[in-house]
Amino acid sequence: MNELNDNRLNKIFAELRADGKKALMPFITAGQGGLETTESLLRDFEARGVRIVELGFPFSDPIADGPTIQASYTEALAAGVRVDDIFATVKNYRASGGKLALNAMVSYSIVYRLGVERFLDLAGEVGLDGMIIPDLPLDEAGRFEPLSAGRGLCNVMLIAPTTPPDRRVEIARHSRGFIYFMSIAGITGERDKLPEESIAAVAELREHTETPVCVGFGISNPRTVEHVCQVADGAIVGSAIVHRINDAKDRPRDELVKLVGDFVSELLAPIA
Repeated sequence: MNELNDNRLNKIFAELRADGKKALMPFITAGQGGLETTESLLRDFEARGVRIVELGFPFSDPIADGPTIQASYTEALAAGVRVDDIFATVKNYRASGGKLALNAMVSYSIVYRLGVERFLDLAGEVGLDGMIIPDLPLDEAGRFEPLSAGRGLCNVMLIAPTTPPDRRVEIARHSRGFIYFMSIAGITGERDKLPEESIAAVAELREHTETPVCVGFGISNPRTVEHVCQVADGAIVGSAIVHRINDAKDRPRDELVKLVGDFVSELLAPIA
């Protein structure tokens, strides 16, 4: 039996594909504005029709994150947010019926420090669905992949626009749940337009894999969501959301959640 048959991520992408729809995948930093805010945002996003969320585990030395997300990590760490707190938040969300597919964006350093199997055990137990580990090299993925799958977790691999075509296909072969295609080389951040060569590369990659391909890095408004979803299975939006959380951090939580949620609804509109 395939351990990932019941994985929410796989089920949601199968349903979306059957309905001819695409995914919007908001990214939020766990603990930015407090873990209660994180959980409230998850519930609000779900109520608005989002089905998949990427949850960033704060790290002191982020791999490919731009200044906006780096600052949110610094804020969360300074407030004392730790891995156990994030797991507890996910567990609470699931205990009250939360149905979103949740992907952990987490450095391998964090996983390794806790212990690979221990981290994966806890991730599976609390109800995470996917692992996105930006500093996990392809050579290590072959060992990590079955460990994740054994806990019902998809190991999502990243592809950079500078990755040679043959290596893209090899990475895609190891990715589960979906493939994370970085639209630009470098770090995350808001941009008004994405490189056409990246869009073409996604279209070409989809000819070689049945695994859904989602595009992240630089997607910041409804126009770019619509643009990438012409060829990709989904759009990942991070910095633009984290930016709005930061801008509203001094407001009451319900106002912050509504402001950010309204923006997410705008992002959803072109693919609803």
